[in-house]
Amino acid sequence: MHGFANPKRFLSLANWLTPLLLVAGLLVSAAALYWGLFRVPPDRLMGETVRILFLHVPTAWLGMGGWTAIAVSSLVFLVWRHPLAALAARAAAVPGLVFTLICLASGSIWGRPTWGTWWVWDGRLTSMLVLAFLYLAYMALAQAAEREGVSARIPAIFGLLGAINIPIINRSVVWWNSLHQPPSITMGKSAIDGEFLAPLLVAVAGFSLLFGGVVLARMRALLADIQAEARLRRKAMEAA
Repeated sequence: MHGFANPKRFLSLANWLTPLLLVAGLLVSAAALYWGLFRVPPDRLMGETVRILFLHVPTAWLGMGGWTAIAVSSLVFLVWRHPLAALAARAAAVPGLVFTLICLASGSIWGRPTWGTWWVWDGRLTSMLVLAFLYLAYMALAQAAEREGVSARIPAIFGLLGAINIPIINRSVVWWNSLHQPPSITMGKSAIDGEFLAPLLVAVAGFSLLFGGVVLARMRALLADIQAEARLRRKAMEAA
C-alpha cells in the first residue's frame, strides 16, 4: 500500500483506473436507474413514490461513505504521514457533499407525499443536514490551510472529529422516535422485497464506482496543482 505513496506510482495506476471507474459507474448507474424507474412495479403501500428509493438510498450511503473516507484518510495521514492521504481526504469531500445534497433533496421529494411535508426536524434528516454543513466546513478549512500554509493536520483532525456524526446518522432512527422508516437492510437480512433489492444494490454499486472515479480524478488534479506549483517555485529560485 505504501508503494502507491509515491506520486509517480499512484498516477500510473490512477491514469487508467479513473476512466474505467467513471465509464463503468455511468453504465451501471444508468442501468440500475432504468431498472428501478421503469421496470420495477409500484409498491403495494408506497405506490410510484418507491422509485425514489433507487436514488435516495445509494446517495445517502455514499454521503456517509464520503465522510468515512475522509476520516480514514485523515487517520492514515496523522499516524503514518502517508503523502497522498491528505489529498485523498480532500478529494472525497466534494463528491461526498454532492451525494449528501442529492440525498437531502430526494428525501424531501419523497417526504412530501409520504409525510405531507417537505421537511421535518427528524433525527435522521437533521443529522444528515449536519453532515452537509460538516462537508462545507471541512472544505473551507482544507482550502484555508493550503492557502495560509498551515499544517494539514488541522483539517485531518477535523475530519476525524466529524466522523462522530456517522454512527449518529446510522442509529438515529433507532435511538429516537422518528418519522423516518427504520433500517431496511441490516447485517445478514433485509426487509426490502427482492424485486426492489436487486436494482437497489446495483444502483449502490454504480454510484460507488462513480464516487471512486471522481475521487481519483480529483486526486490527480490536486496532485497536478501541487507539482505545477513546485515547478514554478523551483524556476523562481533558479531565476533568482
